Amino acid sequence: MSQPYDDQNVFAKILRGEMPCYKLYEDDETFAFMDIMPRADGHCLVIPKKPSRNILDVDPDSLAAVMRTVQKLSRAVVKAFSADGITVQQFNERAGGQVVFHLHVHVLPRHEGVSLRPHTGEMADKASLESNAEKIRAALA
Repeated sequence: MSQPYDDQNVFAKILRGEMPCYKLYEDDETFAFMDIMPRADGHCLVIPKKPSRNILDVDPDSLAAVMRTVQKLSRAVVKAFSADGITVQQFNERAGGQVVFHLHVHVLPRHEGVSLRPHTGEMADKASLESNAEKIRAALA
């Protein structure tokens, strides 16, 4: 059974402007920004603006909006990083690997023969995050 939504999670705070992020894209229903612990250059996240813990409780229309934005960001990161492919990941509940309990979808540009970096919990440096964000924003334009 899914747990209740906690409006103090880090992504809810980002949506309210209480925490900073490297914003990439926003529309009426979704928000996209850089993952600050990237497993690949250009690793970004797409979240719904409506509160939802994960795929188990998200409104279907909100989920559809998230996936439209995932596709838009996927095309942008392929262009921005000359990627050979994309990995899209989405985790649900602690047992499923979810760490932040606001629905989010990972978009990771991939290159042939290059493994994902391990999830170390260490933040990337601000200069590389901003540089990668600029590349994605330019590809979205």
